[in-house]
Amino acid sequence: MAEQDQEKTEQATPKRKEEAREKGQVAKSREVSSAAILIGGLVYFWLGAAPMVEKIMKVMKKNFSAAATATVSVETVPHILTGLIYDLFSIVLPLFILAASVALLVNLIQTGFVFSGEPLVPKWERIDPVKNLKRLFSLQAVVELVKNLIKVIIIGVTLWFTMKSEIATIPALVTWSVPDIVAYVGKVAFRIIASTCWILIVLAVVDFLYQHWEHTKSLKMTKQEVKEEYKQLEGDPLVKGRIRRIQREMARRRMMAAVPKADVVITNPTHFAVALRYEQESMSAPMVVAKGSDYLAEKIKEIARLHNVPIVENREVAQMLFKLTDVGEVIPETLYRAVAEILAYVYRLRNNW
Repeated sequence: MAEQDQEKTEQATPKRKEEAREKGQVAKSREVSSAAILIGGLVYFWLGAAPMVEKIMKVMKKNFSAAATATVSVETVPHILTGLIYDLFSIVLPLFILAASVALLVNLIQTGFVFSGEPLVPKWERIDPVKNLKRLFSLQAVVELVKNLIKVIIIGVTLWFTMKSEIATIPALVTWSVPDIVAYVGKVAFRIIASTCWILIVLAVVDFLYQHWEHTKSLKMTKQEVKEEYKQLEGDPLVKGRIRRIQREMARRRMMAAVPKADVVITNPTHFAVALRYEQESMSAPMVVAKGSDYLAEKIKEIARLHNVPIVENREVAQMLFKLTDVGEVIPETLYRAVAEILAYVYRLRNNW
């Protein structure tokens, strides 16, 4: 039984999920980000390949012309290379910005906004060789290995079939102009990336589902953990029950203490007892100061006898008062007349005493 309790069979509670999120533990697939960046780059090249190639050609012409006319020296070469790198960087900078934006957007869609410094905190278990060895042969490591092998195979097979279909064209490239060669290489690269993209999308979907399954599994709890968390959130049921019993007992004592000050106790005669008090100066109507059934009714009547509080038997009024009013409430208007008659009877008895 103890072993079964230690099995993590229960779904994670909202509190457990929130704690994991605060620690940066969220379900996230890197394959989805990779596929999205690849698609974004593909669309960017499809829409802006021609302008980009044109800019690159201009940059190359400018820098080669400057290199041909400049005097080659230790001072001029770094200057020419710096200018070339700067020009090329300005061309590819929009692509870098696009990739970063796509990666950020995809991560936000997957996990929402999560900020946690927990992963940056140094922990011994991260450098523990035994735990690292277990992690190396874990299911997660096997899945990552399989994913990487699949990606390598996909890219390799796609590259092989694409180049095989273009092998007859390659010897003729020596007779082509540079712009035509660049355009041809761009088209072939686009075909390779587009073919790879579809399979990587399928892989990303599968990995996304797996990561969510793995994350949900890692957050599962034992029955004992669920009980402990419930105790922390709601309080120990035994303690809460004891508190409620104490509160009921205190309320009962206060109620019994009010019986000697009552004007009358109305009974039915054995099952119910309701004690009423009326102060004309401060009350709009008679108030129920105590009520009870069975054993508690007998205690109310016992206290009433000890303190000479009149006890009047009226089945209908007693039952209605018990059902319609709580301790501390005034009686309903529908009972004004009946209770007034009872109080008048009680006051006549007192005057005769």
